[in-house]
Amino acid sequence: MKRITLAAGTGLLALFFSFGGAAQADPPTPPPLTTGGLTTFAPVVDKVAPSVVSIQTSKTVRVPRGLRDFFGVPGPGGGVERQRGLGSGVIVSDDGYILTNRHVVDGSDDVTIRLADRKEYKARKIGADPGTDLAVLKIEATGLPVLDFADSDKARVGDIVLAVGNPFGLAQTVTMGIVSGLGRGGMGIVDYENFIQTDASINPGNSGGALVDIAGRLLGINTAIFSRSGGNQGIGFAVPSNLAQEILKSIRQNGRVIRGYLGTVIQPVTPELAQAFNLKEAEGALVSDVSSGSPAEKAGLENGDVITSFNGKKVVGPRELRLMVGALPPGTKASLKVLRDGKEKELQVELGELPQKEASISGGDDNSSTAPILEGVRLADLDRATREEINAPKDLQGAVVVEVDQESAAYRAGLRQGAVIVEMNRQPVKNAADVQRLASGTKKGSTVLARAWFQGQTRYITLGGNGDNGNGNGD
Repeated sequence: MKRITLAAGTGLLALFFSFGGAAQADPPTPPPLTTGGLTTFAPVVDKVAPSVVSIQTSKTVRVPRGLRDFFGVPGPGGGVERQRGLGSGVIVSDDGYILTNRHVVDGSDDVTIRLADRKEYKARKIGADPGTDLAVLKIEATGLPVLDFADSDKARVGDIVLAVGNPFGLAQTVTMGIVSGLGRGGMGIVDYENFIQTDASINPGNSGGALVDIAGRLLGINTAIFSRSGGNQGIGFAVPSNLAQEILKSIRQNGRVIRGYLGTVIQPVTPELAQAFNLKEAEGALVSDVSSGSPAEKAGLENGDVITSFNGKKVVGPRELRLMVGALPPGTKASLKVLRDGKEKELQVELGELPQKEASISGGDDNSSTAPILEGVRLADLDRATREEINAPKDLQGAVVVEVDQESAAYRAGLRQGAVIVEMNRQPVKNAADVQRLASGTKKGSTVLARAWFQGQTRYITLGGNGDNGNGNGD
């Protein structure tokens, strides 16, 4: 089973490297090395190692009542115990600011920083960003060794990189690899994914450590691994240095990250949706909902618009748009190009500030679906009891999905129990009868463009056909 691992842990790691072929009785004398030939990364490590720190955390947790002790005798329970964790961090200012991963220090009561020279300091948390899994710490020290930032936008696949950290509690471990990929996202690790992928070994305890180029500059903050076993399998991810610098600056100035806000729910343009909207290409970010009073509404964005450009930069999909918007401060004026009913329009928007983050359905009349595109779906009118059960807005109108067969095309398209269908073929619906009426004229194998509300967000889906569809996300 594939697994994304965010890690800080302890254990033992052995690394073995072997070179060469079969043994020879009299191995030939190697030719002399030419001047300037690269034989070691030791000078790079010497430069980088003093700026990479070990992070030790602890927190108090309450032991539930009813636990048994070592001999199986019931104990009183209700006590507390200390849990400890390990991770890595990078010194980014000579007066004690340190970058690490949020998950390394999240929930901890005490954070201790150990430098490469084994000096220890108590650290305080300055701020953290769930959107990128980065955090900023501060220790009271001066004259510290600092890593320069590389320009991660100039990184290329194939560049040699080193990962420096404390895997499994082993201090100052260095591994080597290459940049395996750039701009990785869509893995559900964090909201703002733009990872550098590397095959340099990254293991539990490496989290928050440095990914550096061969000049010893900070290229990324090691964050996660893609693994079936929980250990390194050659696919690691790092937050790129340019993004990390933005997060660092915002947290130092404000104690948190302040991002631009458009006020839309956006989703990928799948081939099926491109056909439904008469688009030439399956690219851009499809607007499936516009928040009331948001910058997007004030700019004139509408449901069904496909955003193709933001401030002159091409929008390939929702992830790119989210990164572009989130990188700008509130109050920024930006231009948008959208496709609406097949025609291109240009809009102007002034970004707001992104707000901080903070089962079965019963009730309603039974409306088993009979239209081919709704095979396997049971609908009901959205009454007060059901509205309260699914926490739907008071002004939401439509037909609630009471049941959906997991083998149906509708399920594969993304329709779920508790969803509320609010549009069919760009026409609003008020109840289950409206949905049945608009769907009844469709033939088996044909597709219908629907818009559905689910758990606070609305998305477009194509019902019928093969049922393949893409998911949507808020900006």
